[in-house]
Amino acid sequence: MEMEMNDVRSIQIRGLSIHVEMEGEPHLPTIIFLHGFTGSTATWREVLEQFKGSYKTIAIDLTGHGKTTIPENPERYSMEEQIEDLNELIDELSIQSFYLVGYSMGGRIALGYTIKYPERVRALILESASPGLKEQVEREQRRIADALLAKKIIENGIPSFVDKWENIPLFESQKSLPEKKREEVRTERLQQSAIGLANSLLGIGTGSQKSYWDSLQKLKEPVYLITGELDSKFVGIAREMKNLVEKCRHSVVPNVGHAIHVENPRIFATMIKDYLHQLKEEENDTSMGNNPYI
Repeated sequence: MEMEMNDVRSIQIRGLSIHVEMEGEPHLPTIIFLHGFTGSTATWREVLEQFKGSYKTIAIDLTGHGKTTIPENPERYSMEEQIEDLNELIDELSIQSFYLVGYSMGGRIALGYTIKYPERVRALILESASPGLKEQVEREQRRIADALLAKKIIENGIPSFVDKWENIPLFESQKSLPEKKREEVRTERLQQSAIGLANSLLGIGTGSQKSYWDSLQKLKEPVYLITGELDSKFVGIAREMKNLVEKCRHSVVPNVGHAIHVENPRIFATMIKDYLHQLKEEENDTSMGNNPYI
């Protein structure tokens, strides 16, 4: 399937209509972006501006979010289902290999995808993401909490949920953003579906997905972990992940929290571009007999 610049469409995959926004010439290297919980393709727009002319970018509304189908059954939101949706979407777009960027929930999906389909991912870039919860007890506790939150979203509606969600400690640093930016983030959240968000919590919350901690050592692809200085929990998770992944780098971005791409999109994009440029140079070195990871 030949893609044109500024290509926005809905693609039918496995009974879903998936909203996709693509930009860039077909011959350019491809980067796929996966948003987080309550997000959509809109969350990446400032970031994507920085890649024009150098990369072909593809942003996707994940199941139950944005303009993508909102299944009634929470099981349709599971990690396994979303990995297969993503793989068939990539087949439909005739993409052989690509760079994969995932934020938070989208980062967990990106990691799960790379573990299952490593031959397709040239490099994995994770923003404020985790491999899930290690212990069964932790996962059960989170499942209970997510089910309670899902129930509240359905009963009280999206505005009530967003009022609480934007005030959790994870997003404290966003309160320092300009009012216009805060309103954009709030609008994106308010446009979500109550059923979509509730079912996302039930189907692909960290309590529902299996842990990928034991699979990290199997990853042979280059992995880049990016976390915000003010997001100490995920800085710690990334440091632990780095010790388990063979080809891994970790950067901590000063003065930002969980959503680096929202709080400082230009820096976030620049870091990715610099990393991919370094990878290209290292690939050239390796082809000449020099291994940068030794």
